[in-house]
Amino acid sequence: MSFVVRAVQHDDLNQLVDLAKQFTLLNLPGDKKVLSQKIDRSLQSFAGKRSKPESEYVFVVEDTEEQMIVGSSLILAKHGTEDVPHNYFKIIKRNHYSEDLGIGFIHQILRFQMDSDGPSEIGGLLVDKLYRRRPERLGKQISLMRFLYVGLYPERFENRILCELTPPLTDDNRSEFWEALGRRFTGLPYQEADMLSQTHKEFISSLFPTEDIYLCLLDSKARLVLGRVGEHTKPAQHLLESIGFEYLDEVDPFDGGPHFGADVPDILPIQQGRRVRIAEFKDASYKEQGLMANTQEEFRGGLVSYDLRGNEVAIPPKSRALLNLDLNEEVFLSPFYYPKRGREQA
Repeated sequence: MSFVVRAVQHDDLNQLVDLAKQFTLLNLPGDKKVLSQKIDRSLQSFAGKRSKPESEYVFVVEDTEEQMIVGSSLILAKHGTEDVPHNYFKIIKRNHYSEDLGIGFIHQILRFQMDSDGPSEIGGLLVDKLYRRRPERLGKQISLMRFLYVGLYPERFENRILCELTPPLTDDNRSEFWEALGRRFTGLPYQEADMLSQTHKEFISSLFPTEDIYLCLLDSKARLVLGRVGEHTKPAQHLLESIGFEYLDEVDPFDGGPHFGADVPDILPIQQGRRVRIAEFKDASYKEQGLMANTQEEFRGGLVSYDLRGNEVAIPPKSRALLNLDLNEEVFLSPFYYPKRGREQA
């Protein structure tokens, strides 16, 4: 074990900026000032010094041998308040039938929605391009470790968790869905509107149509990407589906990307996780693998081999040292592998 998932620290700033610059995530941009503010907010959140609507938790993967930050993920404790509502389009089916013609149609419509009491949201999932094919499956580790933290501190989060997945974009990062709909009502290019929406929501509710929109009236290119997931995002979709997330028949009002969600008790890393205590067995055989997290304020965990006996668990001395765990210390242990659900697998 040489990779540790932990809460972000101030010293990680420069490496986190370099990592974020490899990608174009709005909730984790390669901007030093923005990321510095996120680190401050995250440290206060982990310390329990911020209210739920203001809390944001940033996790990183550290290659302890190279002392490098090679991955990240985050949780927004609440996405959608009275001041900054969560906006989306609900996809609804509507039947139309003509007795004169003897024919009918099932139309899909978009209905604009505003949620002022929104769910928690996960995002910011990044893995350094040089580490993506590692056998340790770092993307899966940094994604699932967030849920162990939720399992430890459910009172800090909402009972529902949302994930907004990225849809297919054009080669120049434009959204066909935005061009067909959002741009016509705001006059803004996609990237500018999406960036603005991170801090200002008023223009969405003021300018977007509140009436139902029939999908058949949109350009075919826009209909083709609606609710679809981009190729690079499909592994994340399959991972989420494997642990209990489902498509909500909701899409992002900017790019039409699908929203997936789950109730906290139904998310498998939480549902199947348990609190146990660190022990030492003379005849320990570390045949099982799972995710382990400490219960300290400075969150730390990772993928470990272990020997579980009742409410006690033994892990290799090196892993115990990397996770800064003492004998008899309480930890949260959860599976890393889950049975296949249809065509998806963990």
